[in-house]
Amino acid sequence: MAPLHRMLAPGRHRADELSSGTPYELSRGHKILCAPTGARGSGPQLAGGYVIASDPAVAVAGVDLGFSPEPGTLRAPDVAVYGDPSELHKAGWAKTAPPLAVEYADRGGDEAELVERIRVLLEHGTRFVWVVRLAGPRRVEVYEPDQPMRVVTAEEPLIAEGVLTNPVAVDALYDPDHAEAAVFRNLLNRRGVESLEALREDSKAEGAREALQRTLRVFLTSRGLTLTPAQDARIEAAEIPTLDAWVLRAAVVPSTDDLFNPS
Repeated sequence: MAPLHRMLAPGRHRADELSSGTPYELSRGHKILCAPTGARGSGPQLAGGYVIASDPAVAVAGVDLGFSPEPGTLRAPDVAVYGDPSELHKAGWAKTAPPLAVEYADRGGDEAELVERIRVLLEHGTRFVWVVRLAGPRRVEVYEPDQPMRVVTAEEPLIAEGVLTNPVAVDALYDPDHAEAAVFRNLLNRRGVESLEALREDSKAEGAREALQRTLRVFLTSRGLTLTPAQDARIEAAEIPTLDAWVLRAAVVPSTDDLFNPS
């Protein structure tokens, strides 16, 4: 059965009436209340966002990033990817749909509304919608325009050709440990390093301590994090085990303070 708001006349609400942080989306001018994320979904959503945002091909990724292709429509996928960030620098909502959108769906959610959300995304230009199912076995439903839905399990990777450079393991959209490994690989790739094994070979040639110091600084810079002189001095003085731990954590910490002084 179609969602109720699709069977009604268009509503009176417009996207330009809503401000950032509003708890509503719009479908054909009707407000749709967006409930907070439950405990089971918040961690995976954060982990998946890190993985996708760090992919070498991604210019901009956001959580609940709203787009409004027409006045009566406003949608905000759980995670959205854009390859060209220019439109997102404008005031207001994005006008185009993200090439890749990720939705996290738990038991008890409004399935009819999820179907409508997927329809709107695909209709307005999204190339891939990944629905991460939080209840039951780990699996992701993949939706593409004019293609039947398919289910990807943990035994195979997710691929968004032309949007992401690297395949994404299903587990990386659920589990922080798997996500950390994927982010680490992506950040290496962003700096022209093929893999951790390649970095280790480079470390042998350069000197492990110096290579780790260089890698740590590059990681932080690539994420837009700036070291203070005191923090840079700590890197310079640190030994290999400490540097190794910092490099692994550098992919996910929100600030340099959190890297050096974890809570």
